[in-house]
Amino acid sequence: MRMLPAPLFAAFALMTALAVMAVLWPLSRRRDLRVARDADLAVYRDQMSELDRDAGSGRLSPEQAEAARVEVARRMIAAADAGAEISSTSAGRRKAAAVIALAFIPLIGAGLYLKLGAPDVPDMPLSSRLSAPPDGTDVAILVRRVEDHLSANPNDGRGYELLAPVYLKLGRMDDAVRAYAQAIRFLGPTAERQAALGEALVVRDEGMVGQDATRAFQAAAALDPSSPKARYFLGLAAEQDGRRQDAAAIFGQMAADAPPNAPWLPMVRAALARTGGTPATAAPAQAPGPSAADVAAASQMSGSDRSAMIQGMVDRLQERLNTEPKDLDGWLRLARAWRVLGEEAKMRAALNAARTVFAGDADATARIDAAQKELGGG
Repeated sequence: MRMLPAPLFAAFALMTALAVMAVLWPLSRRRDLRVARDADLAVYRDQMSELDRDAGSGRLSPEQAEAARVEVARRMIAAADAGAEISSTSAGRRKAAAVIALAFIPLIGAGLYLKLGAPDVPDMPLSSRLSAPPDGTDVAILVRRVEDHLSANPNDGRGYELLAPVYLKLGRMDDAVRAYAQAIRFLGPTAERQAALGEALVVRDEGMVGQDATRAFQAAAALDPSSPKARYFLGLAAEQDGRRQDAAAIFGQMAADAPPNAPWLPMVRAALARTGGTPATAAPAQAPGPSAADVAAASQMSGSDRSAMIQGMVDRLQERLNTEPKDLDGWLRLARAWRVLGEEAKMRAALNAARTVFAGDADATARIDAAQKELGGG
């Protein structure tokens, strides 16, 4: 069997000594009690002498002096009886208790260690654990390694992106927020990263969607207007601000747009019921306008054929939008078609028309802004 290291042996010896002292200390109290008994008897004897002097000088009547002597005598007898009880504990019994404490406590401790411990396992200090190959089970060690890597490579956005959700699960909210912010800084903003940053801020603030979180979700929605996480938390922000009608509109549109098996749909329906709204009616199916792929294919045709094809599709889409302008996707398809054809003026005209139709609709405006940024419309 491998010998215990000296520091560990010293620690075990100290622990054993403390355990033995816990047993022996009450036995040592017997001497203290005997000393207290002797002091009480000395006081009572002095009281008897004083009573005799007071009776002799006439300060106490014979009846008073006798009654006082009886009371003091009673206390002396009680103290003497307590002393007899103390003496009944023999020195042999105390020695036996000491031997048992000194012998059996270490033996029992050693037996438990051999039964439940692992004396043959080598020491594993933190430095060795950090340098050993990870086994996938020690999360703290994995986190420490990534942190060490980031200390040496502070511009590694992927490391921050890897670490941020781990921090969130470990309850290290401030660290999670910083990690998401660093990932966005070095890797660039995406809808997923912005929404994750916003969620970390909400968790840190105990469910409140503050200004920083709202800005993060708005950025996510601008990058991906269909992001369920961004839309939900923007609805929650409206609800917390007291704008129940706006919140109900957001949740209602989410419920209308959601696939039937969307995992977040029950949560949205609960929020919709909480804000007193009803699901928005899904827009009727529209005749598809020209997609970017259609227009790109048309650009490979001859000039006359291409013009006829595109003009027909654009005319049909424009005609429908003139009679049914509440079709944001249609306006965006029209703008993309003009962008592929290089007609930037017409592209901007389509986006401006959409802005006019959807004036006052924050979500629609955000989608138009995102499309304009994507298409390079200034």
